[in-house]
Amino acid sequence: QVQLVESGGGLVQPGGSLRLSCAASGIIFSMYVMGWYRQAPGKQRELVARIFNSGWTNYADSVKGRFTISRDNAKNTVYLQMNSLVAEDTAVYYCNARSEALWGRSDGSWGQGTQVTVSS
Repeated sequence: QVQLVESGGGLVQPGGSLRLSCAASGIIFSMYVMGWYRQAPGKQRELVARIFNSGWTNYADSVKGRFTISRDNAKNTVYLQMNSLVAEDTAVYYCNARSEALWGRSDGSWGQGTQVTVSS
């Protein structure tokens, strides 16, 4: 059973920072592309950032320069450091694990989601 356990969400003021964590089990972590997605009220789920085992990353244009994704293979954990948060970042954030071997044929596994609220 694949399990993705997220932590670090919460309420933060505009301009503040949060660090999300996602601990994975049930997979060979190094074989998976890890990603963060988010879904705001009334909006479709969108890719925020993803990272390959090589360290290659990509980001949504809306978060470039503010968010940083990283992974620690020894801990089977992926992180999302979020700085300079704005109200538009308010959403449920989901962790995703996608097998490199099945890239293009599977959407992978998902965490339960963690709420991030940016408000004064």
